[in-house]
Amino acid sequence: MNALLETLEPKAIWSYFLELSKIPRGSKQEAAAAAWVADQAKALGCEVERDEIGNVIIRKKATPGKEGRPTVCLQAHVDMVCEQNEGTGHDFTRDPIQVWKDGDLLRAKGTTLGADNGIGVAAALAVLASKDIAHGPIEALITIDEETGLTGANGLQPGRLKAKFLLNLDSEEEGFLTIGCAGGVDTIVTRKLTRTPPPAGTRAYRLKVSGLKGGHSGIDIPAGRGNAIRLLAQVLGAMKPGFSLALASIKGGNKRNAIPREASAMIFLDPAKEPAFREALASHEAHWRGALGAFDPGLHLALEPGEATQAMSAADANALIQLLMALPHGVEAMSPDIKGLVQTSTNLGVIETREDAVEVNLLTRSSIDASKVALSERIAAACALAGFESHTTGGYPGWKPVPDASLVRIVNDVNQAVFGKPLEIMAIHAGLECGLIGEKYAGMEMVSFGPSMWDVHTPDEHVSVPSVGNFWKLLVAVLEAV
Repeated sequence: MNALLETLEPKAIWSYFLELSKIPRGSKQEAAAAAWVADQAKALGCEVERDEIGNVIIRKKATPGKEGRPTVCLQAHVDMVCEQNEGTGHDFTRDPIQVWKDGDLLRAKGTTLGADNGIGVAAALAVLASKDIAHGPIEALITIDEETGLTGANGLQPGRLKAKFLLNLDSEEEGFLTIGCAGGVDTIVTRKLTRTPPPAGTRAYRLKVSGLKGGHSGIDIPAGRGNAIRLLAQVLGAMKPGFSLALASIKGGNKRNAIPREASAMIFLDPAKEPAFREALASHEAHWRGALGAFDPGLHLALEPGEATQAMSAADANALIQLLMALPHGVEAMSPDIKGLVQTSTNLGVIETREDAVEVNLLTRSSIDASKVALSERIAAACALAGFESHTTGGYPGWKPVPDASLVRIVNDVNQAVFGKPLEIMAIHAGLECGLIGEKYAGMEMVSFGPSMWDVHTPDEHVSVPSVGNFWKLLVAVLEAV
């Protein structure tokens, strides 16, 4: 780590990021990382508190002579999405992230990097540690469990923050200033299963979908990438009748906010039909590769030896396959007001089969609350027709853009002064904590910006090192200008 740090600038950010990368911090398992952040701030002489939900709230006094300036809150989340390539063998509960430099990019070895939102946390700590930034009073709000439920932002109580302005440090594209985002709601779908002995003369196999890009279900949902769960259902639906397949289980995806890269089904197949099945599977792979084209060229379908002792009933298997084919996934509607902005979408994110039940998780997003509700109701109707139970959970509001807010003007003017050009002002389809925070702090002005990073929520996540330098320049200049 120390040798790597010598090649990275600005060291003020990277030193904290590399130390944070040593601490396991998957969503809902980020307590040690949050405690580390609190300890770093205490060591810097800042006022530190932990709220009831586990968020870290930090206060730093203004530079002498700047006490009358408005308080600025730096906001980031400490948890990360934990994804890895099959065979990597990483234990996210104890192993440090293996960070490496690839030219001007920083990556991790076979896992998510955690730049989302470790860079934001590191930047906030770097500001707290600085002695040469002329700033007014500063608060830092480091939240927990953003990725799997916005738990920290949801549990934040009114009155804990004093800031007039909030800088959310969780954006992922240099040169853009985010001033609005979509709201979302999760749908949990379940069905109890009846188990039966496998058909006589069959053997257990694993049918696997892999090689897809996956991605962030907000940022990457319009990119045309394949959904491994949906593709697996399409293949099963096409091949089950002709090969008299019995289904034991389906597993796919890891996070409801990540497009599934991999999925697999345990099936029972007559070994005598295996050669014909493999031939048909190759045909399906060619078909779906052609359909995905350059959007997702790495699709691979494979048949491997499997282990299973019981099958689902034929009724359960047919209902599950048909439901997975019918449930929505992808873009539902584009914004009529903002060019290129997805207005409403759903991510068919996770499926898991237990002995007695199957569960499917979907995340629906929309910048229009009525559209979000309507789509979640349509999902519930489809589930009911297929004989599945469903309920919604984890709903959170969107963040309404205010383009003429004074903070938007300040940050844009600063970027013009520092880099000689204005920022692109935009809203995003992904969820940010600003919507929940804004509900509780109605008078607080908020914007979000950050460095360029790509393929977040996947093992291909990478961040631009020069972009982090520019992000730091902009952050420092904004704090000095407010």
